[in-house]
Amino acid sequence: MHVSHLSLYDFRSYPVAEVALEPGATALVGRNGQGKTNLVEAIDYLSRLSSHRVASDAPLVRAGAERAVVRAAVVREGRTAVLEVEINPGRSNRAKVNRSALPRSRELIGLVRTVLFAPDDLTLVKGDPGDRRRFLDDLLVLRAPRIAGLRADYDRVLRQRNSLLKTAGAARRGSSSAEGALATLSVWDSHLASLGAELLVARLDLVDAMRPYVAAAYAAVARGAGRDAADLEYRPSVELPDQRDLPQVEKTLLAALEDRRRDELDRGVSLVGPHRDELLLTLATGSGPVDVGTRLPVKGYASHGESWSFALALRLASYDLLRDDGDDPILILDDVFAELDSTRRDQLASLVADAEQVLVTAAVPEDVPAALAGRRYTVAGGEVHAEDGS
Repeated sequence: MHVSHLSLYDFRSYPVAEVALEPGATALVGRNGQGKTNLVEAIDYLSRLSSHRVASDAPLVRAGAERAVVRAAVVREGRTAVLEVEINPGRSNRAKVNRSALPRSRELIGLVRTVLFAPDDLTLVKGDPGDRRRFLDDLLVLRAPRIAGLRADYDRVLRQRNSLLKTAGAARRGSSSAEGALATLSVWDSHLASLGAELLVARLDLVDAMRPYVAAAYAAVARGAGRDAADLEYRPSVELPDQRDLPQVEKTLLAALEDRRRDELDRGVSLVGPHRDELLLTLATGSGPVDVGTRLPVKGYASHGESWSFALALRLASYDLLRDDGDDPILILDDVFAELDSTRRDQLASLVADAEQVLVTAAVPEDVPAALAGRRYTVAGGEVHAEDGS
């Protein structure tokens, strides 16, 4: 899978941009603030309908414009499809495939798959649990696009339930609406448990699938690390039964919601569910293939270099997992080589050089490793020029 042409209209800094792309490695080189990251952000947005840089769509639309359009020709197994999304902040986005409108924009998700690594990915290791949950959910959606609907439904139920908890909590302190709010709350408990169980089980299965990929990727990019050095563990907010079947997990969540009801009413928030879970990342302190010693959390214990290696391993593992699912995803390396020492830079380049399409952004040509020497574009002043002048 690769993108053969990218068209932008009023996206970020570009009134109009037309960029022809090829399989293999492509480097977008330009000083900071010239718009090179905007190009790869647009391709990544087509994949997930969200940005790796901002939480809302408004900053994606060029100042003074009402909407933005991202269109890409995507080649898969020799066949080309034109994917398009119209970004309308404050209103519903619109999506098309081969000029035909889709009923819902989220049906575009997963038709092109990307894995993007950027300097901000250090938050996967050092940031809040929400950053790691989002990482898992984004990968889930790329593997199974229907998860996008599940996640949206869960978030909607969670917002409604939190609102009811606030109402009922206030009612306990003297308002007259307590009885009605508590009666309605039980309905939303069922919805939260049902949707939450499905999301939780999907995350557990994903972590199990990721574990060997993360271990192998970390061993490949970290100096002297063995295959057992890196590990990850999903930590749910409730103690789960040994069997992970959906009915049992749903039953467990319902029981936990009932058990925490008083605390939830006091605090006005939902304290049970996958929105409270954690992905624990650990490194072994010992050595050897069997006895790996005591494991310590990466957050708070790992060095800066180890943290970078683990963040990189998570993205490489995502790429390898998606690749083994089927088509090669498009790999985007957004200004990461300047952050890596020469050893990690060369290791990363050698690991991804055989990808069907790699898009690299860099401030200076010297930051692009020789193993990824391919077509090169200069990005300056909102214009994109191929090295040959086109």
